[in-house]
Amino acid sequence: MPILTSFVLAGFAAYIGAWLLGRIEGNFALLLFIATVVTGLYWLAERFYFLPRRHKAALALEQSAAERRKALQEKGINRVDGDGDISKAQATLLMQPWWLDWTAGLFPVILVVFVLRSFLFEPFKIPSGSMIPTLLIGDLILVNKFTYGIRLPVVNTKITEGNAPQRGDVMVFRYPPQPSVDYIKRVVGVPGDEVAYLNKRLTINGKEVPATAQPDFFDESTMRYFKQFEEVLGEKPHRVLNNPDAPAFVQGAANFPYRDNCRYSVEGVVCKVPQGHYFMMGDNRDNSLDSRYWGFVPDQNIVGKAFFVWMNFGNLRRIGAFN
Repeated sequence: MPILTSFVLAGFAAYIGAWLLGRIEGNFALLLFIATVVTGLYWLAERFYFLPRRHKAALALEQSAAERRKALQEKGINRVDGDGDISKAQATLLMQPWWLDWTAGLFPVILVVFVLRSFLFEPFKIPSGSMIPTLLIGDLILVNKFTYGIRLPVVNTKITEGNAPQRGDVMVFRYPPQPSVDYIKRVVGVPGDEVAYLNKRLTINGKEVPATAQPDFFDESTMRYFKQFEEVLGEKPHRVLNNPDAPAFVQGAANFPYRDNCRYSVEGVVCKVPQGHYFMMGDNRDNSLDSRYWGFVPDQNIVGKAFFVWMNFGNLRRIGAFN
């Protein structure tokens, strides 16, 4: 078992190392699932086989020592050097070997992380500025995994219905062109909506979304000011950045599924959202690679609803809920 465990741990280390070095495209959900299963098997083996064997060996040592003392007493010998205290030897016998300590010993922690991350809340780090001013680069956020229905890890199969995503929700999803990558954008269009983004103005089902001018936003990462507006897509308002000097047309749109539902022009794009799909846009409208470019997000790609910044090491004032 120690040799087998060495190979198992080496396999995990090699996978993580190759992932960090960019040699392979890692899948943390799959890695965590396999780690939970493997350490769980070791935990069961420890609980029902190895631990009882160690207890049995310790008990046998105690019985052997008692029999030895009895035999010596019958010969009139009440004490000999090294006789008496066997607690250290018993402790050695009961000690969990290293290969169980690094597998079965870690199972409870890995199981808790697996359950929390898979079914309740998952942490993410914001890597880009596409959601400025709502989310800044470096924000560490929490994503609710059950609001839109609980999904099985790895396969992402929905097992409870939950609530349907609503306009204005900030949602994490699997990037349709590359599902191993997670994206975060705002839900702008739900199934059946006609979303138009023409001349830098957003219209849904023929009704223009009101945009109220706000004080310019100062981006500390670029040391620049940007035009800022307040929109109301759902129940709560949110702020967006919009550069009036940037072109309105969408350059470089991909050939995505249901592309026939979209009409592109020099003024922008108009899309009819198909059933079971969502139209997503970043709050930093002129610096966001979103549904205007790569299409609609299918329901099966949904990860969860982002709702809380739990840390930003560069700015602790960022901690808190957001719209």
